[in-house]
Amino acid sequence: MSDAYGIFDPKRIRVETPDVDPGMGSGCATSEPFALRVLGDSMSPEFEHGVIIIVDPAGHVESGSYVVAQHEEEYLFRQLLIEEGRYYLVALKDDHRKLEISGVDAIAGVVSQRAGTRRSQRKHYV
Repeated sequence: MSDAYGIFDPKRIRVETPDVDPGMGSGCATSEPFALRVLGDSMSPEFEHGVIIIVDPAGHVESGSYVVAQHEEEYLFRQLLIEEGRYYLVALKDDHRKLEISGVDAIAGVVSQRAGTRRSQRKHYV
């Protein structure tokens, strides 16, 4: 894993189980939801550094969804924007550029909830 800005490097994780998604390296079957820790502040204030998100690989993809998607051989956590049939990943912070992805095939999963130690920190997105 990377140490900054929500980037996950799947090449650094070795997965040998055939029914496991080799891209995310989570150890879960490809259809199982999994948890990730947000690194960096690109998705704040909605998702602060260190918060845990639950990602559903079978989640419904639509414009405005929070997703984990592959961009240039790395997985990023961003908000999905669909404009005129083109798919973009956008950070909530304005100082990050909009990134184009190939489409739904680049999306590893949709964020279904944000975990927290307090009830007020927990939120569902689906």
